[in-house]
Amino acid sequence: MGDGIGRFRGTDGRTSRESRLAQWLRRRTGTADTQAEDSRREDLLLAAAAVGLPLAPAAHPVGFRCSCERIGCPTPATHPVSFAWQTQSTTDRSQIERWARNQPEANFITATGMIHDVLDVPLEAGRSALDRLLEKGVDVGPVAEYDATGEQARMLFFTATRGTPEDEDEWWPCELDCHPETMDEHPGLRWHCRGSYVLVPPARLPGDGDRHVAWLRGVEHPLPDPLTLLETLTDACARYADGREHTDHHEPAWPLGR
Repeated sequence: MGDGIGRFRGTDGRTSRESRLAQWLRRRTGTADTQAEDSRREDLLLAAAAVGLPLAPAAHPVGFRCSCERIGCPTPATHPVSFAWQTQSTTDRSQIERWARNQPEANFITATGMIHDVLDVPLEAGRSALDRLLEKGVDVGPVAEYDATGEQARMLFFTATRGTPEDEDEWWPCELDCHPETMDEHPGLRWHCRGSYVLVPPARLPGDGDRHVAWLRGVEHPLPDPLTLLETLTDACARYADGREHTDHHEPAWPLGR
């Protein structure tokens, strides 16, 4: 990882300064479609920040690999570029504009547990749950989808945070709490709160084709109380895990049963 401004070497060994210059030159000579895409990316990031989602730059895909220096990066293109991402995360419009324009390839993460939490579920379970929630008239907030394969295909339900009480004894511990280092322990429902993050759309993922993270429901939807979604999401994840057990003959790794 870098120091917050993307200082890492490219795949050809050149420094990030040279890479940024090359990116700038490409943008100067880019097509109208590329410029429109860049403008839309910036607009979406600023819209997320405007409703209070704190943002910080993240790595981006280079083919099937990650733009960071780490060999065999376990979370390619989905992690922050700075170890100080929690303090670096901001809603400041000017800072986000600078990041977006100086790092045109970068994804962005949003730090959870300050303004919002994220309930993160397998894509199949998420689609089922979203349909049920909307049919019941539940006020679902912003929802994003990972267009990926296998376990990486996820749906993110953005909610209000559970809060950050001054008295730590009042903090509500939950076995579903997910942090970057515990992602593999939560293949079912993950609850991103303090100390965690998720990619914020628009973001690109490694692999063939146009794999990306995009909004299904945008940030114009108010953040709901997470408990209004939790029962439906846990039920959908349990059904998903049960279906995998019968299909794959594997014991489902479902954290609620711990």
